[in-house]
Amino acid sequence: MSGALQAVFQNQRSFGNPTPDVEYLVVAGGGGGGFRVAGGGGAGGFRTASGFSVSAGSLLTVTIGGGGPGAATDVRGTTGSDSVFSSITSTGGGGGGTQASGNRTGGNGGSGGGGSGEVDLTAGGTGTSGQGNAGGAGRDSGSTNAGGGGGGANAAGSNASVTPSNGGNGGAGSASSLSGSSVTYAGGGGGSGNGGSSTGGTGGAGGGGRGSDDATPNGTAGTANTGGGGGGGDGNDGVGDIGGYAGGSGIVIIRYTDTFSDATATTGSPTFTTAGGYKIYQWTGNGSITF
Repeated sequence: MSGALQAVFQNQRSFGNPTPDVEYLVVAGGGGGGFRVAGGGGAGGFRTASGFSVSAGSLLTVTIGGGGPGAATDVRGTTGSDSVFSSITSTGGGGGGTQASGNRTGGNGGSGGGGSGEVDLTAGGTGTSGQGNAGGAGRDSGSTNAGGGGGGANAAGSNASVTPSNGGNGGAGSASSLSGSSVTYAGGGGGSGNGGSSTGGTGGAGGGGRGSDDATPNGTAGTANTGGGGGGGDGNDGVGDIGGYAGGSGIVIIRYTDTFSDATATTGSPTFTTAGGYKIYQWTGNGSITF
């Protein structure tokens, strides 16, 4: 075989099983809602892009961030955990603020938690650039108060209102179709109301906040595998200590065109589907993929 033909043959062997460029969605766990006069939890960080290069034989790890627990005592809600795909990390959402001194501001994170209503215009936490937005401020009129909404991937959390005393709405999440259908992820949790018939804020695809004195339905947690923030609680409201609500766990989804081969190995039992000309892998627990 001539040198030129040998070079062509070797080149064909090297590129006989090419690897694709991958699109990814990495959503971290949402933050938990605060305990009393509370801010909603911030959404987990939301990152998505195309053109991620992979190499044949490379093993890429996947980590799914858990949602932060809602506060069961008078402290800020817990920050959600990070989610990771290879070198891409999304930051867990910040916890919602609460009445106690030192815990009133919303926690920082992928999106920030809402501020407590114990002191007027207590700030929400900050979000991470490219991943989410800030939480809303809490409000205090002197007789009634309410917590701010947690930030979401697509919008900041709303400030609470004082007339009437209603919790701020969680910031809107962002939609993605990488799974094969459009799903909204990473919405902020609603803040809680406190006083009379005040209501909790709605979740922006995160959990809703709790209203005061059982005047409205209880708050809700962020939905699992969406990275939504948890709703703010209202402990010591006359019907028992009902604290904050948990953030939703995160998710990792990747896809590439179906002209390429299946992955050579996966761990963590990802859901595998083919739809719309793509091969799609979706993890709700830790794992890996090898191309």
